[in-house]
Amino acid sequence: MDWNSPEIDELIRRALAEDVGFGDVTCLATIPAAAVAHARIIAKSPLVCAGLPIAERVFRALEAGVAVQLLAQDGDAVEKGRELAKIHGHARTILSGERTALNLLAHLSGIATLTHQFVERLAGTNAKIRDTRKTAPGLRALEKYSVRMGGGTNHRIGLYDAILLKENHIAVAGGVKPALDQAHAYVSSQMKPQQMTAYEATGAPRGNPANTSLPIQIELRDERELREALEAGAESVLLDNMAPEAAKTCVQLARSLRRDLVIEISGGITLANARAYAETGADFLSSGALTHSAPAADLTLLMDTIAAK
Repeated sequence: MDWNSPEIDELIRRALAEDVGFGDVTCLATIPAAAVAHARIIAKSPLVCAGLPIAERVFRALEAGVAVQLLAQDGDAVEKGRELAKIHGHARTILSGERTALNLLAHLSGIATLTHQFVERLAGTNAKIRDTRKTAPGLRALEKYSVRMGGGTNHRIGLYDAILLKENHIAVAGGVKPALDQAHAYVSSQMKPQQMTAYEATGAPRGNPANTSLPIQIELRDERELREALEAGAESVLLDNMAPEAAKTCVQLARSLRRDLVIEISGGITLANARAYAETGADFLSSGALTHSAPAADLTLLMDTIAAK
């Protein structure tokens, strides 16, 4: 993650403009302009860190000379009471940036924490947990980064770096085979032929470079559609909204016919049932909940000392 990118700069600018507006009137009314302070960001519950660098940048956007010492790294699993950062600067700077910094850090760490819980559930199986495109608009890169910090993997970054044939595409195309045929024809017309492999996007560039083959995955609802997809040359399938027993039957069938097939299961994956789905033998489980339903991590900022400068 490039924390100095224009996109991060703009996100911080908009977030601070939304919260601070034309001025933090509480600070203006009660805190002397010259007052300096020491403060700490503390985890109030166990969590996996994600977003510490952007929290630091929030304070620096308000005061270039503020001193921020990060005491943990993104990806660290920390216990309740752990100090994550120390901040020294003008008291107004710290208090005005507090909520924006904590909002970002809590949201991103919440995603990393939930992802880590899924990873723990899948330990000892072949399956990996990965995310979806169900992200907050404008925050996708950060949210998918947080999934990686929690030990998960990313699905496609957007609509540009992989083909995923879902039920509506299949319906309009006229069925599983026509949809796959059209997708294969499109890829062949756009790029030089190249072996299709399993993909895990970790920050693919916008667009698809020449000579790079777009992955093609197709969403399937039952065994009949799976058989049709295999006959049509599918390289990667997504078993959607199946009960664990039905998914296991489909995985076993697929493995018996195509050992190198990439198999993903999606739809209703939770911490409670993730293990059962993983034990079907699938390569991936995907869950939109990683990004759209992760509880924010519990954090606080405490000011230790305030003194006139």
